[in-house]
Amino acid sequence: MSIRTILFDLDGTLIDTNELIISSFKHTLEKHTGKVYDRADILPFIGPPLIDSLRQVDADQAEEMMATYRAHNLENHEEFVVAYPTVVDTIQTLKSEGYQLGIVTTKIRDTAELGLKITGLYDAFNCIIGLDDVTNAKPHPEPIIKALTALDAHPQYAMMVGDNYHDIEAGHNAGVKTAGVAWSVKGESALAAYEPDYMLKEMKDLLTILEV
Repeated sequence: MSIRTILFDLDGTLIDTNELIISSFKHTLEKHTGKVYDRADILPFIGPPLIDSLRQVDADQAEEMMATYRAHNLENHEEFVVAYPTVVDTIQTLKSEGYQLGIVTTKIRDTAELGLKITGLYDAFNCIIGLDDVTNAKPHPEPIIKALTALDAHPQYAMMVGDNYHDIEAGHNAGVKTAGVAWSVKGESALAAYEPDYMLKEMKDLLTILEV
C-alpha cells in the first residue's frame, strides 16, 4: 500500500473520552434545563461540534452551556482520559517508520492538545487541525484538506481514521482512504453503514493493513 500520511480523529478514536464527554453533557444539560438525561439521550450529541449539539437543546442558551461544558470537561480531563488499547505502541511504530501523522478533530485545538499530552501522544503528530482552525467542520472536507496541505501530502496517499460517520464522510469528501474503528461508542455496525475502506478491531490492525 502506498499510504504515507495518516490522519486521526481524536476523541473515541485514539483516546477514550466517552465517559468524560457523557459526564460533561449530563452536568451541562441538567444544570441548564433542569431535566435528567441518560446515556441514550446523550449519544446523538457525540461527534458534531459542541455548539451544534447544544443548539439542538436550546439555541438561546447554547453559548452559556458551552462555557459550562468546557469548564467541567477541562476540570475532569485527567481523571477520565486514557488511550485505547494498542494506540500508543501503534502510533510510535508508525512514527518510527516515517509516516506523517496528523490529528483532525472537532475539538478546539487547546483541548485536543491537552488530551494528547495526558496520554503521551502529543510529540508523535506533525499537525493538529482543531475546530478553531477551520471554517467548516467534518464531514466537510476542509479540515482534512487543511491537514494534507500542512503536511504537503496528496489525498491519494492518505487515510482518515475515525469513530464517527463525520470522519468517514469527510474522508470520502476529501478523496482519501478511510478506516473506521470498531470500538466506536455508537457501534461498529452504525459506522460500517458509511462504508469505510477498512474497519479496525484494534488500532494495531493499521500495521497489518499498511504492511508495516
